[in-house]
Formats: sequence, structure tokens, C-alpha cells
Amino acid sequence: MTSSITRHHDVRMRGFAARSTVEEAIHWVDAHVSRLASVKEPLESAHGRVLAEDVIAALNVPAFDRSAMDGYAVHAEETSGAGMYNPLSFKLIGQSLPGRACDVTVEPGTVVRIMTGAPMPAGANGVVPVELTRESNGQVEVTEPVAVGKHVGRVGEDIGSGTTVLSAGRRLRPQDVAVLASIGATEVPVVSQPRVRIIVTGNELVRPGEARAEHQIYEANSYLLSGLVTRDGGHLTSIEHVPDQRDAILRALTAPGADVMLVSGGSSVGAEDHAPSLVAEAGELVIHGIAMRPSSPTGIGRIGEAIVFLLPGNPVSCLCAYDFFAGRAIRHLGGRSPDWPYRRSSETLARKLVSVVGRTDYCRVRQTAEGIVPLAVSGASILSSTTRADGFVILPPESEGIAPGKSVDVLWYDQP
Repeated sequence: MTSSITRHHDVRMRGFAARSTVEEAIHWVDAHVSRLASVKEPLESAHGRVLAEDVIAALNVPAFDRSAMDGYAVHAEETSGAGMYNPLSFKLIGQSLPGRACDVTVEPGTVVRIMTGAPMPAGANGVVPVELTRESNGQVEVTEPVAVGKHVGRVGEDIGSGTTVLSAGRRLRPQDVAVLASIGATEVPVVSQPRVRIIVTGNELVRPGEARAEHQIYEANSYLLSGLVTRDGGHLTSIEHVPDQRDAILRALTAPGADVMLVSGGSSVGAEDHAPSLVAEAGELVIHGIAMRPSSPTGIGRIGEAIVFLLPGNPVSCLCAYDFFAGRAIRHLGGRSPDWPYRRSSETLARKLVSVVGRTDYCRVRQTAEGIVPLAVSGASILSSTTRADGFVILPPESEGIAPGKSVDVLWYDQP
């Protein structure tokens, strides 16, 4: 495999002499990004985080035999033969309530009123649901038999002490956090969240809500990137809007406190595209220019311990480059799978997908009654194409396109 990784120079107003392949760029990211260290996180904020270690239960859940129904605790064997026309009568000798010890013992011929979650009294081995009973004057009639152990939650039937509750590498769902709470955990070991800084460059940009001159545009990429960073488990530390001035961009690039920096704009070959040369001067510019469409001006490098991704200013290119490379790094750093975070399926193509040998193509597509069709308007600056699209298809560099009627692997924008 021929690599262009070490042949970078100032490409402003000159163009790229060579481009790296998508495969080379992904390989570099995978080789230079590793999972961050673990931290203890309060249980209240653990949802969505990735477990760094196995969690072992230190107690049984439940820790005592308890009722699973409102009703009466009984000797189950004594209810044999009970029926609507043959009710069996028992003496009521007490009650058991949740959260309190029960000091009553069920002797033959007696029952104890019991609520859901309350401890089973000594001597009882079953619970008759209240709807199968009639209580009057200190006596309880049972109208249906129950088996031994019926409606009783046994010690450790949910979680046994010493068992592995959740395994390392698991992304915590709400029910997982609830299980951790059930064993008394107050904090949990999770992988640190990657700290991400977004740097937006461009004199032509103004923020929504600000006055816009005739030849300026509203800046959208920071909103795109912040949502993607959150989706991928990163911690967004700041969004910095800087002018196309070398000193301002350099200050943003060299400030401490980030594991990943996303630079939106200024990555191409224009006279004011300063970011690539600044990354090379302050650290290492490993890749600049990738054989793909869109996103060919993408750059990747490092400054200190931080990984820097130079993302094209055109919004579709920005999205594409983020998903191929930056998102992969953020997911990996945070302990998640680095693979695409999109649902995918095999679908039939209704219209030809066009490609060129030698580059990777990111093709936005729609689902129709006839099958999958490419968007008619698909320029890198047409951000709305990503809202009209249902998903995208990746065409590898060896492809000359895909004919109608063939199957394609579609990655859907909607989350799984």
C-alpha cells in the first residue's frame, strides 16, 4: 500500500500533490487512539457511560424472603382442596408490612396478612393473593390452593451475592443503572469521557442571532458537531469561534484541556486556510488530503496528547469527515465500539450510484417504493440534503458504481 502520510507541505493555493486513502487514515486513528483511563462516577450521572470494570454484587437481591403479592402468608400445604364452594378457614394472627421486621410465626391453621415486598413470616412458605380470599371477624377464607413457594421472592433470586452483575465494556442503559442501585452502589467505575474542543474558523461566518452582512452566512457546523460529539459520548468543553488569523487559531489549538480538537473550516488549499500549517508547526500533521468525496481536504494530526481533526467547512463534508474519522476516535477513547453508530441494512438499488475508481464515495440516498435512490442534489455545501436523505451508502475506491437492481448496504441516519 502506497502511503502519502509523510509527504505533507503547505498546500495553500497549490493543491494536493498526493492524497492518503480512507483506509490509511482509519488505520492511523486506530493505531494512535486508545481507551482513556477509568474514573469513579456518581450513579446519578452514569447513564450512557461505559463500564471500565466488572461489577460484582456484594449482597443478595432480595436479601430476605419477601412477598410478591398483597395477600396472606400461609402454610401452602394447608390450602390443598380449597375452592369457591369449599373455602378453607384460617385464623388471622398478624400482618407483615414492607420495611419492617415480622415477629409473627405462622403456625398450622393460621395466616398472616402481608403486603407486596414485606418479609415472609417464619413458618410461611406461600402467599394467597387477596382476591382469592375473604376476611371477616379475624378469620380468612381461602378459595383457591397455592403451591409451596408461590408468590414468594426468595433470597438472591434476582441477584446472588458474589455474581457478576454487569461486565466491563457495557454501555449503561437506564435499567443497568437501576440494577446497580439495587445492590447499593453509589458510584461506578466508568471510562473517562473524551474532552472535545470545537474550533470554528471563517471570517464569513456569523452566529445565529447576530447581525449578518450581505456576504456572510450563519454558522451551522458547531451545532452539527456538538450533537455528534454528545451522541458519541464525548464531553464538549468549549466551542470557540475564531477569525481567519494565524495567532487566534494557534491560541485555540495550543490551549490545554482537550483530548480531541475538531477544527471546522480552514483545512483546504485557500490562501486563508491556516489550520494545516499551524498543526504542523505546533505538533504533527500526519494526514492532509484524503481520496474521498466529499471531505477530501480533511486533515489529521496531533498537538501534544490531543488528536486534531481538520474538518472541511462545507457542512456535508464536515459531517462525513467527522463520522469517518473524528467520531471513530471519540468513541474509541470513551470505550465504545469505534464502528459506525448507525443502523444498517441491505436494500435494493432503484437507480444507479455513480462513483470513480480511486476514491471512497459517501452517497446520500432516499428510500422510495421502488427502492433506494441517490439524491439528485448532493453537493458538499447542501446541508439540507442530509435532512432529505434517509441514509447513506459508502462506495469503496475500487468501485465504478453500482447498477440498479443490486443490493447496497445502507447506513440509516435515524438512530437504532
